[in-house]
Amino acid sequence: MTTPSDAPTENAMRRALRRARDGVALDAAEAAVLLQARGEALTDLAASAARVRDAGLAAAGRPGVITYSRKVFIPLTRLCRDKCHYCTFVTVPGKLRRDGHGMYLSPDEVLDIARKGAAMGCKEALFTLGDRPEDRWPEAREWLDAHGYDDTLAYVRAMAIRVLEETGLLPHLNPGVMSWSELQRLKPVAPSMGMMLETTATRLWSEPGGPHHGSPDKDPAVRLRVLEDAGRSNVPFTTGVLIGIGESYEERAEAFFELRRIQRSYHGIQEVIVQNFRAKPDTAMRGMPDAELEELAAAIAVARHILGPSARIQAPPNLVDAEYALLIGAGIDDWGGVSPLTPDHVNPERPWPHIEELAARTAAAGFELRERLTIYPEFLQRGEPWLDPRLLPHVRALADAETGLADESAAVVGRPWQEPDEGFAAYGRTGTGRTDLHTAIDTEGRTTDRREDFDHVYGDWEALREAAAPGMVPERIDTDVRAALAQAAEDPEKLTDAQALALLHADGPALDALCRIADDLRKSVVGEDVTYIVTRNINFTNVCYTGCRFCAFAQRRTDADAYTLSLDQVADRAAQAWDVGAVEVCMQGGIHPDLPGTAYFDIARAVKQRVPGMHVHAFSPMEVVNGATRTGMSVRDWLTAAKEAGLDSIPGTAAEILDDEVRWVLTKGKLPAADWIDVVSTAHELGIRSSSTMMYGHVDQPRHWLGHFRTLARIQERTGGFTEFVTLPFIHTNAPVYLAGISRPGPTVRDNRAVTAMARLLLHPHIPNIQTSWVKLGSEGAAEMLRSGANDLGGTLMEETISRMAGSSYGSYKSVQDLVAVAEAAGRPAKPRTTLYGEVPQERQQAARASDGHLPELLPVLD
Repeated sequence: MTTPSDAPTENAMRRALRRARDGVALDAAEAAVLLQARGEALTDLAASAARVRDAGLAAAGRPGVITYSRKVFIPLTRLCRDKCHYCTFVTVPGKLRRDGHGMYLSPDEVLDIARKGAAMGCKEALFTLGDRPEDRWPEAREWLDAHGYDDTLAYVRAMAIRVLEETGLLPHLNPGVMSWSELQRLKPVAPSMGMMLETTATRLWSEPGGPHHGSPDKDPAVRLRVLEDAGRSNVPFTTGVLIGIGESYEERAEAFFELRRIQRSYHGIQEVIVQNFRAKPDTAMRGMPDAELEELAAAIAVARHILGPSARIQAPPNLVDAEYALLIGAGIDDWGGVSPLTPDHVNPERPWPHIEELAARTAAAGFELRERLTIYPEFLQRGEPWLDPRLLPHVRALADAETGLADESAAVVGRPWQEPDEGFAAYGRTGTGRTDLHTAIDTEGRTTDRREDFDHVYGDWEALREAAAPGMVPERIDTDVRAALAQAAEDPEKLTDAQALALLHADGPALDALCRIADDLRKSVVGEDVTYIVTRNINFTNVCYTGCRFCAFAQRRTDADAYTLSLDQVADRAAQAWDVGAVEVCMQGGIHPDLPGTAYFDIARAVKQRVPGMHVHAFSPMEVVNGATRTGMSVRDWLTAAKEAGLDSIPGTAAEILDDEVRWVLTKGKLPAADWIDVVSTAHELGIRSSSTMMYGHVDQPRHWLGHFRTLARIQERTGGFTEFVTLPFIHTNAPVYLAGISRPGPTVRDNRAVTAMARLLLHPHIPNIQTSWVKLGSEGAAEMLRSGANDLGGTLMEETISRMAGSSYGSYKSVQDLVAVAEAAGRPAKPRTTLYGEVPQERQQAARASDGHLPELLPVLD
């Protein structure tokens, strides 16, 4: 049933149809009008939609082809924490027991279905299940505990691997609402995933009596977030709209526009299902009228016009009462999954058509029916990062090499799924690619200022400009700055948010006063010493497909500047650093798709074996999450294993700004703020300390800085695990988000002074050490920050590639004497420290003085 709207006038319908015929972009009002097209108006609408579809198929290289996937349906569990009023798939534990079923299908039951499907030529295993049943049903929790699974998704992951290895079918996972980190867990085991959006009509979820009332996972905002997270994670994703559940035509149109918005931003929606509501007995909505087929056809045609020619639009063939020609004519190009073995467990009263009949009906409408895989050809042809390397052999074995569709003659047999056995061994003794980049960046520079895939790898730049615009608008600050300065001097812990925001905007004499207050506080808390550490940066690879829009370091494996070090090279560099007095190596790298999640353990172990006394400060929270998801371990277990392998502390990088409004402009696929907080908090609980950081001066404003500081202070109050706070001014020169004209060209001197001073005040007394970055600010800039509340200069680095790739002009290392000179320029003494701000052993100090803290072969400092 559709909520009644005022019927459109004939004039409104004629105008909307004309705009559709002319290929003009429809607005929401016109789409709502066209959703009501019937009779001749529907024929007109469908004809223009079909032309759009045909153009898209021709561009995709398969004109006249409508696809389907030969699948089996694996109902892993029919328990669910939601209470949708139209659903017959979901049941309760008592009924399962009465019918002789377990709370979940057993592994044997899963594999029996999959093996039978493989024998019948199926290539997709569709895993369908209720959302998080263990949150509602104790029986589900007991089953998972008894079988050794932390949660339902852990069981999904395990069964997907077994289906891949033992049957060869390709899993398509529909586990419902997932978080960003859960998508990372499942991506390595499934070529595609899905979740129906269904509707954006919040009232159908929030109001009593609505079809989704009482179902926490059916909040449209939650479901839209899943679609965005899937796009950020480069997961080929299936979604769709369910029509006729009580939404208005305007709300229906809004759902299609939301899907278009997300697709423009991330290019991750591989197909959109337009499904008609069918009332079922024994449900709360059993008396609701079905969505009529003309209404479905109009929705398909409008979806085609809104989503465009490149969209793949599907209608389930068992719900259309054999009106195949009507829906083909309206613009579909896919029939979805069809099973020769298993019923449609969601619509059990509607059997699948025989594939031969579907082919004949499709041919009668002038199209050829072709089998596809669960991952669409476009995503298979895109390659990395859309398909995990561990899945590539499984998919290629079943795909036609020319079209990317299914090879119908391919043998469906199990193949191994595992982390690459060789790990770092694949990179030999000398690594691969431009492994001298750590020195060559200072002489030869980078090969180009941007990657060849710049125009599409980061998402849609125009959509990003729209998203960034609200956050870039400065706020008017009316708070009395003088009163705020007085409060900061008296007791900075009592600064209100309004006062802090006023001080973050301070300029001129007020800024000078702020910096003096911060510097006085610094003197009283940590004294006059300017600390520094003799350390070496080791960036073990720059191959990365995360899609951070501020990062000029990441390269595809085929790019001219790409490299990966071998374990021997990592250990050699650590040993060289030890010889010249280093007490720490700081190791971070790109999210390389070929490196297993255990590679991080190998890196830490290699350093500790070569240099047992070296402190291993390594692996950002993003790398921690990558390692955990690739191994299937929890973050806690992975960090525990990393600590056992030699990890001593972690850098608090990958924080950028801990506000997702900003993060999702800055980065496509990096971990959300909540996951960053979870990783560092877990590390602290395990006794693994970390630094904390903030990168600023891009698409942010002082209000975001304030929120970031408050978040760090709360974490530190709870865990006490941060060793310092590091200011990271944005280096804009080669940053994609700047080259695309979206970000500012880095922070101003005013910004740098205000951020440093307010870090001192707002993090007091929780984080006593405030570090400034000579790499990003140069010697004079760093000295100025030492007069504005900072007390630490960071490290000698010995090599620095990330900022230099971004365009920093301040070189890749500083000698000990260089750092001492920066401190002296600020009128202060310098003192070496350890990672944890302890005393440096005399033997280490002597080695550093003898070499001046740098390697003989390093090049002169650029300053």
